[in-house]
Amino acid sequence: MRLGSILTAVIVAAALYMVIVERDTLLAVAGADAPAAPESAAAETADTLSPQDANAPVSVVVRRSAAQPVQNGLVLAGRTEADRKVEIRSETTGLVISEPILKGSTITAGDTLCQLDPGVSNAMLTEARARLQEAETIYTTAQRLMERGFNAETDAISKQAALEGAAAAVEQAEKEIDRLTITAPFDGILETNTADLGTLLQPGSACATLISLDPIHLVGFVPEQEIERLTIGSPAGARLITGQVVSGQVSFIGRSAEEVTRTFRVEVRVPNPDLSIRDGVSAEILVGLEGEEGHLLPQSSLTLNDEGRLGVRVNDGGVARFLPVDPIRDQPDGIWVSGLPPTAEIIVVGQDFVREGRPIEVAYEDDP
Repeated sequence: MRLGSILTAVIVAAALYMVIVERDTLLAVAGADAPAAPESAAAETADTLSPQDANAPVSVVVRRSAAQPVQNGLVLAGRTEADRKVEIRSETTGLVISEPILKGSTITAGDTLCQLDPGVSNAMLTEARARLQEAETIYTTAQRLMERGFNAETDAISKQAALEGAAAAVEQAEKEIDRLTITAPFDGILETNTADLGTLLQPGSACATLISLDPIHLVGFVPEQEIERLTIGSPAGARLITGQVVSGQVSFIGRSAEEVTRTFRVEVRVPNPDLSIRDGVSAEILVGLEGEEGHLLPQSSLTLNDEGRLGVRVNDGGVARFLPVDPIRDQPDGIWVSGLPPTAEIIVVGQDFVREGRPIEVAYEDDP
């Protein structure tokens, strides 16, 4: 058993020696001229293959393209915002003596929201009017005496000042009575109940919150690099998260950027006569930008030059040329780009196999 293993090892070693060390001898014994074969093969390859001429035209496919107007827009994430939202407050002190109006009620400008107890206000007005009448009589008497020379002019001036002070007191008392009735400053909808019966309101206390929803505004924030592309009056639209689709015009473009985000506030004014659009609803806003000319190309036709600039290769009289482009927007059937002449022959197949100035053999995409 051990002798068989030794014989096997000796045979394997001898075979390896013949294959590796005595390869030429082994081939000669087999009748093959080993060195001649590679030389013959190399000669045959040299005879059949020649280096490609660097100036040989490269076959490409070209599309004839003409510039067209491009409808472009800027998409913003935003929300709806009421035209007005005011918390109406009391200007005087008094108890509410009117029944509360429920939130959600439709209010017309001038409607009474909260009526306050007049207290002694009417008595103060009566007193002020009586003092005004007295001051008028005293001033009239002083004026007549001065005209006859029985009174000094300074005394008449003093009585006139007293008269004007009494008139101011009457006006103040009347104004105080007017403040007891808190009315709606504009048409809108109550967002809260008005103050309840018996509530003591102080100056600054809230009577109710009133909002106006017609028109309503779409509010979004535009990055600083895009803000110069917007103009007042530009058409805009939005799809609300509720599924509603609305349209309007840009009514405001901010002049001061947000400190943290460095974005500018933009508002779109939207009619809302039926008040169906609510305040604070999330919206995807599309603002139309000024139209420009562009070419619609397949995205696969775009390439990069040696400097990493995005562009396309075009046919320039049978020679490949690189032209830089700027993307405008993409869509399912291609991408709109600017930066090309009004008409151009764009290489759409083979553009990655040619370099600047390389001759090309053109086949047009629309040829039969």
